[in-house]
Amino acid sequence: MKLDDWICYCYHVPLRKLLLFARREKPLRASQMSQCLGAGTGCGWCIPILKKIHAESTAEATFEEGQSVPGLPETAEEYAQARRRYLASGDEKNQF
Repeated sequence: MKLDDWICYCYHVPLRKLLLFARREKPLRASQMSQCLGAGTGCGWCIPILKKIHAESTAEATFEEGQSVPGLPETAEEYAQARRRYLASGDEKNQF
């Protein structure tokens, strides 16, 4: 995925914003990632990704344009399709 692709579709929060928030604010818990424009407080789809971003930020990882975040699909289209399946299934365990 690209840095400007949305991670939180409910609140239109891009990956770049979340990565910068995690780097700048250094949240102690993954749940504090929701302080970044409300990410993770809508449908719940992005919560596992927020947890991964938080875990990577505590490991002092940095991400550059074109570099993928571990655990995320390669493209925004794959991510959007997986979210549609998640919403249609109503199963919180049905992630990508």
